[in-house]
Amino acid sequence: MTALPAHVSIVVPTFNEADNIPALLTRIGAAVPDGVRAEVVFADDSTDHTCEVIEKEAAHCPFPVVLHHRPAPAGGLGGAVVEGFARTTAPWIVVIDADLQHPPELIFELIARGESAGTELVVASRYAAGGDRSGLAGGYRKLVSSSSTLLATSLFPRALSGLTDPMSGFFAIRRTAVDRAAAVDEGLQPLGYKILLELAVRCRPRGIAEVPYAFGERHAGASKSTAKEGVRFLRHLITLRTADPRARAIVFGMIGLSGFVPNLALLWLLTVTVPGLPYAPAEIIANQAGLLWNFALIDSFVYRNQRRHHRRTARLLTFAAVGNADLVARIPLAALLIAGGDTPTGGPPTPRPAGNRGGGGMPPAPATALSMAIVFTARFLIVDRWLYRRLRARTTPTAAPAAVPVPDPAKPVPDPLG
Repeated sequence: MTALPAHVSIVVPTFNEADNIPALLTRIGAAVPDGVRAEVVFADDSTDHTCEVIEKEAAHCPFPVVLHHRPAPAGGLGGAVVEGFARTTAPWIVVIDADLQHPPELIFELIARGESAGTELVVASRYAAGGDRSGLAGGYRKLVSSSSTLLATSLFPRALSGLTDPMSGFFAIRRTAVDRAAAVDEGLQPLGYKILLELAVRCRPRGIAEVPYAFGERHAGASKSTAKEGVRFLRHLITLRTADPRARAIVFGMIGLSGFVPNLALLWLLTVTVPGLPYAPAEIIANQAGLLWNFALIDSFVYRNQRRHHRRTARLLTFAAVGNADLVARIPLAALLIAGGDTPTGGPPTPRPAGNRGGGGMPPAPATALSMAIVFTARFLIVDRWLYRRLRARTTPTAAPAAVPVPDPAKPVPDPLG
């Protein structure tokens, strides 16, 4: 049998899981092998009496229990896990849900597999050979799970290579991989309950292994899977995918193209309802609808983690100013490219016969395309590098304390980071 490390940290994110805590801690305690020191860190966002139950049950546990109740649930379940990481001390960290759909008896099998395979990430998979997802309630949840998995693996084929269940909430990861993600510019930026996806993409673990398991039925309480979490998941995917500047520019451009829809719709409405309105002012007004559409999508999805650098009104006004400057700059730039070198200094363009562009000018279509590309690049750089300065996220885990104190039999270990 593979030798296990002497110290293991178990992070349990909780939200109103009071009825599951006693059974969870009992089963974890029964699963801890002889000679292994385990610690359990609860990262709690509960609004019920879960904290009180944890404190009561911790007094009877043979291992340290750290309770960290968050005053605000920033980042959802993923944010809770990252804050839990900061309160662990072991070289291996296991993440497991509190609802007992993840069998605690598998915790040390995950770590043993990581030790024997020399990998940094071991995932308990419902979709690996021998796994089972029957604990998902109903066909709808099964469809959502499989669709989410397909979407994630399609967007991140390299980072998720070798993973059959990137949506799993049950896995073991080495601290070295977590620390490596914390060292990059943006750190970890969790959103919602798919924390494994965040870790696999940003940590880029050196080696991934899987252990099949049967996803059980919820022991007590209600599922936290909601339509709101689904929207968070989509936002999280976009944030991860646009971490690369090239991908960010592509998404920026696609959103810009989608802005033609509200632009043309408002232009049509204005021409129908105000027939005497000249085209130029109608187009200027309609352009604002496209800009507002673009801003709403870009601000909410592409730059979600950079919005703190300016107030929303300031961001909107600056974005609109840059977008309107785009209109003003494109036409004279295209004209300059068409005129080329044929415009005498201080005078009007030299007349030429129809069809003759002269020596250095460009045809109108390529000139227009080039001017649009130049202006788009300038607009993207202004928005990306100035309006939304990409600074390190504040959710990066901090260094863990050196050791977990021996628990007082009357209460759980205090949260070492407050």
